[in-house]
Amino acid sequence: MSTTGARAVSWTERAAERSPSVQRSRSRSVEQARQIVEAARRLLAADDSGFTTQELAKEAGVALQTFYRYFAGKDELLLAVLEESIAEGCARMQERGAALDQPLDRLRLYVTGAIEALADEGAGSARFITAEHYRLHQIFPDELAAAARPFADMLVPEIEAAVAAGVLASGDIEHDAWFVTQLSMATFHHFAFATPDEPIDVVADQLWRFCLRALGGSAVS
Repeated sequence: MSTTGARAVSWTERAAERSPSVQRSRSRSVEQARQIVEAARRLLAADDSGFTTQELAKEAGVALQTFYRYFAGKDELLLAVLEESIAEGCARMQERGAALDQPLDRLRLYVTGAIEALADEGAGSARFITAEHYRLHQIFPDELAAAARPFADMLVPEIEAAVAAGVLASGDIEHDAWFVTQLSMATFHHFAFATPDEPIDVVADQLWRFCLRALGGSAVS
């Protein structure tokens, strides 16, 4: 549950380690693996129903055997796609958060941004992400937990700063960040399929207010 501990191995490292030429040209191996992941993301953006490995190889401009040099199969590739998508989403939110002065404002941005991304992702893409997330969780539970860790890690320093400023009263910052992450993910997954009774930004604000109270804050603060 903790966001600390041994460093998680990223998908790029896992892919590079599968290549027999990793010691000779690690950077080229990582770049070619990334080329395959980006091709998968383009295919999913065009058609969220999925793709075949043959279609992927063609889109990436590599031989099918090259794909299997870096990924054991399609599931491992989809895990890499989810990992990359989460990491990029966190990076974008942190870039936006850099313009905010207060940790509580940044924390609110991160929590609401995770849900408001439903509008940006599109219904089809969000449903695909949700369906694959739960399926892959049965196969790669530890790897998927590591893929979601950047979101929790993004929350930790903001909760710490808000506690130091006296506007939050978290008793266990790392665990609280983990629970906020899980609740945000569950809300995203629910509304990927369910039609909200209210606009998604209202849902996002309600989630934030719930998390704020859970972290010992108040609407006034």
